[in-house]
Amino acid sequence: MKLKRFCAKDFRNIENVEIDFHDGVNLLFGSNAQGKTNAIEGIYLFARGKSFRKARESDLVRFGCEGFRAEIEFETKLGRETLSYAVFGTEKKRMKNGYKIDRASEMIGSFRAVLFTPDHLGLVKDGPEERRAFLDVAICQCKPYYLSAYTNYKKALEQRNCLLRMMGKGMPVDIHEVYAWSRSLAEYAAPIYLERRDYILRLQKHAKETMRQISDEKEVLSLVYKSDISYDGNDIQRVKEAYYELFVSDIAREAANMGTLFGIGRDDMEILINGRRARSFASQGQQRSVVLALKLAEGEVCLELSGEYPVFLFDDVLSELDEKRRAYLLSKREDRQIIITSCEKKEIADFSESLIRVSDGVFTEQRDEG
Repeated sequence: MKLKRFCAKDFRNIENVEIDFHDGVNLLFGSNAQGKTNAIEGIYLFARGKSFRKARESDLVRFGCEGFRAEIEFETKLGRETLSYAVFGTEKKRMKNGYKIDRASEMIGSFRAVLFTPDHLGLVKDGPEERRAFLDVAICQCKPYYLSAYTNYKKALEQRNCLLRMMGKGMPVDIHEVYAWSRSLAEYAAPIYLERRDYILRLQKHAKETMRQISDEKEVLSLVYKSDISYDGNDIQRVKEAYYELFVSDIAREAANMGTLFGIGRDDMEILINGRRARSFASQGQQRSVVLALKLAEGEVCLELSGEYPVFLFDDVLSELDEKRRAYLLSKREDRQIIITSCEKKEIADFSESLIRVSDGVFTEQRDEG
């Protein structure tokens, strides 16, 4: 998969831009707060369906304007495709290959991208919710139906929690209704469990090899799926029953807590280095190696599941990596398209097929520049 063009109008600080991207490495360089990350945000909008900055759509509109429009043109093994997204006030318009689509979720899985930002360096040390989010976003791009299962799970969880809160407050509740929502919750939890488990197994295979190379064979990376149930098979009905038994096992305690105490919302991907918990013992250098390994492995798993590499978006991460890790990252270019942002082009320019200077929302391709 290759991104060919990104167009935006009145998006963040970008008044009007059309950027053509090349195969290989594309470097967006310039001072801070000029619009480099805004371009990455606009591109990734089509992979995730929303901003990775946790911004509201109104925050994406250029100051003083009524709305924004963004569009990408990309190439897959099936041919050229386009996605566009426009927001003007409360009106939203999404298009896929010239046809209107109703929801952002309908874009997910069409354009696939791996995003690596400085915030992702917290994947090792931060709480389980960060690692769950990493897994969910990555899986959704390769298996769009996963998003539907996850959305339905959250809706069922909300209904079940509402009943538990009523019970906790002493209000009358039909216990059979609690059992019914427990059954629904188990139905949606089962495919999520199986997909997360499968993805972690695939991810470990590639991340382990990257970690081995970066550490000169001194460090072994392991990923362990931590969940409220433990089942190694693929019988989804058995997984559903395991979750249902869990959800009805201690309803009284959950009512006292006024909320569900079990389920996929407690999952974690434990990261081990040489058998020790990275969250407790990893040095800063090891943490950076782990995240680099995970992000490169994410691309490899996408290749396995979809038949082609995603687009790699590296936003201002080179400054966070030492020379060895930076060189390793830039060496992984074969068959991949990489879009990198950096304040400096020194040392990166030699690896780049395209150099684009960014200044106050203006993107200018540099040619034959010394």
